[in-house]
Amino acid sequence: MASIRVEVVAATGVVWEGDAASIIARTTEGDIGILAGHEPLLGALAPCAVEIETQDGKKQVAFVDGGYVSVADNRVSVLSQYARMAADIDAAAAQKELDAAQKAADADGADEDAAHQYRVAQAQMRAVDLSSGTVRGE
Repeated sequence: MASIRVEVVAATGVVWEGDAASIIARTTEGDIGILAGHEPLLGALAPCAVEIETQDGKKQVAFVDGGYVSVADNRVSVLSQYARMAADIDAAAAQKELDAAQKAADADGADEDAAHQYRVAQAQMRAVDLSSGTVRGE
């Protein structure tokens, strides 16, 4: 099976890198799937869980708070201010963040920043769920 080189990079450094069979991420335009040989692309990422299927069929999941995805020369670069592997995220803490963000977003007079923080917290919880195999409604 053909592979594609993937690198997930945060402002603090490389979070994950390796060869993959496929990558799924959410851009501001919708979900995108990337396979080996994908044509060049530059897209803006929404806060999301980036799903990486490795060559041996295992799934790696990274949480990103937005950023960019670049595809060129059989390489994928996921660039984000904040990125973390879902397996390294404390699920209970992520749930508390989501609950607090939802409360703030639902409050009277909530602004766009509160709505954005809620979307980020949702994406982080989705990454945790995908990594652990938990299924929840979106």
